Amino acid sequence: ERERMRFRSGSYFDLKATMKKGSAAYKGDLSHLNGKRIASGKDFDEATGKLKKPGSVELLDQERADALRAQLETASWAVSAVEVSQKKRSPAPPFITSTLQQEANRKFGFSARDTMSIAQKLYEKGLITYMRTDSTNLSNQAIQAARSAVESQYGSEYLFERVRNYSSKAKGAQEAHEAIRPAGSAFLHPEKAGVAGREKKLYDLIWKRTIATQMADAQLEFTNVTTTATDKDLSADFKSSGKKILFPGFFRAYVEGSDDPEAALENQEIDLPALAEGDAVSLQELETIGHETKPPARYTEATLVKELENRGVGRPSTYASIISTIQDRAYATKDGKTLVPTFIAFAVTELLEAHFPDLVDSDFTSELENKLDQIAEGTFDSTEYLRDYYLGEEGLRARVNTQEDLIDPQEAKKLDLPLEGLNGMEVFVGRFGPYVKEQTNGEAVSTSLPNDLAPADLSAETLKKLIRMEKEGPVSLGDDPETGLPVFVLTGRYGPYVQLGEVSDDNKKPKRTSLPKGMTPERVDFDTALQLLALPRTLGDHPETGKVVKAGVGKFGPYVVHDGKFKSLKASDDLLTIGLDRAVELLAEASGGRRGSSAIQELGNHPGTETSIRVMSGKYGPYIKYGKKNISLPKGADPQTYTLDEAVALIEEKGKT
Repeated sequence: ERERMRFRSGSYFDLKATMKKGSAAYKGDLSHLNGKRIASGKDFDEATGKLKKPGSVELLDQERADALRAQLETASWAVSAVEVSQKKRSPAPPFITSTLQQEANRKFGFSARDTMSIAQKLYEKGLITYMRTDSTNLSNQAIQAARSAVESQYGSEYLFERVRNYSSKAKGAQEAHEAIRPAGSAFLHPEKAGVAGREKKLYDLIWKRTIATQMADAQLEFTNVTTTATDKDLSADFKSSGKKILFPGFFRAYVEGSDDPEAALENQEIDLPALAEGDAVSLQELETIGHETKPPARYTEATLVKELENRGVGRPSTYASIISTIQDRAYATKDGKTLVPTFIAFAVTELLEAHFPDLVDSDFTSELENKLDQIAEGTFDSTEYLRDYYLGEEGLRARVNTQEDLIDPQEAKKLDLPLEGLNGMEVFVGRFGPYVKEQTNGEAVSTSLPNDLAPADLSAETLKKLIRMEKEGPVSLGDDPETGLPVFVLTGRYGPYVQLGEVSDDNKKPKRTSLPKGMTPERVDFDTALQLLALPRTLGDHPETGKVVKAGVGKFGPYVVHDGKFKSLKASDDLLTIGLDRAVELLAEASGGRRGSSAIQELGNHPGTETSIRVMSGKYGPYIKYGKKNISLPKGADPQTYTLDEAVALIEEKGKT
């Protein structure tokens, strides 16, 4: 996250050509200009947004790219090089705990905890081997079962010529168990396993990955074509790549997912027409493409597990609990699949780095894991290690006693964020959340930061704007025609909202309405603010009951309500324009829960039982409605963004207790 904060974007342009030979078209990207390579994202320094080696590449801005496009539209185009190569692809090793968690997250969006919970059920049902392992070894029984399944399912031509074995590469790998595979001496086909929903998905994944290990290599043919456009003293090379699958091999059963959402899967072919060096081609279309370099990607659960494994931190049994812990303690929140560190995470990490730097170093943690392995193997004395770790001269007790008087609570609250242009502004984590404070001429001004603002999304401009709004006070959009009170758009701890009137002794609780998700303060004009303040608005009478239907926005977002029953609006619904017919349609999806409760969102049906699952708002807080069962949401869980997978995991967890 610190790398994302230090990141500076760079911009560059290139050209994309669509060319034709006869009636067959193909595309190419500009790679070289007069023999000099065109700059791409990898050539930029992430800390400055400028080229690392300016003289080694050709950087195009929009003006130059547009001029080049105009010149090349009248150039002569011909194929200058064709390279054809054949390569083989071998299947990935069978699953271990970490790779199963990664692949289930990539392919199905399962959390690490969900994956282990589902795998535990499959193990208890006798369908898979033990799911906490870092060994990629398969027993002779498993290899023969996999080879038999390949022959019966795909035919002998898809069977690898010899037994394929794998060895563990993970740092600190143990060989106590074999890889995760279907159980038994004959693998049960997923369609005959007697499982459904998420259990079937995960078993099918394990079954395919295991039999793929004994399948033949995939054979691929790659074609790289250079098409050159020439005009007087100008020469521009365009690169095109083609891929053909000569023999699919294990692709028939399984293709490993990718952490790069833009990467094509291995089994996707890219067609090129038959081209030979010297072939004249015609230009069909030439377009200028602008690019911005991107900051380092945030971790997903899959990539975080992979990084932990590479560094030797954690063991198969701990990956899921590590990822759950950082979310349960509000060190990270989920945005889609990505994990976003919070201000609390920055504060805690900075405190530990300042006073206990070696204890939060991944090399120390990895070494600790190695010592524990030696203790487990009986080659190192556990009592001696614990005594030295805790009571030694550099032990934990001595460190705590030394640092206890040195830790200043006020300093611990202050965050050292790598932001430019702060000029006296400082960010803190307080009892009521993050806030920014500025010292000017001996006077301190502070204001809260919105809860949905991530540390890496901060900028000096954002902080200055918040401070300025705090100093100047709210600026009225106009006066409400009914009350004569001014109308404001404000931003608070829980996000932006509109307010009628100022806070005063006579108006201690002015009317406020939160902005619906997706609506920014900049988009709110006077008329929109009045519409929001008029909420909830009456849509009409329900055609079946004759009772009023209204639309409004509450703690959990926009909703429609009828006869005490609430239903959240979908992302495609507009709170300010939704009509009676659509509201009745949404309300038909909602049904009752606890007395005095209302539906926050419909999650869908349980994949194993097809019973509907809803998130409800009740007298004692949000909860899950599953058939006749009511299950309170975990502390800190957001009912508005709670997912079906999380609900299913919660139901399964409560079913055990």
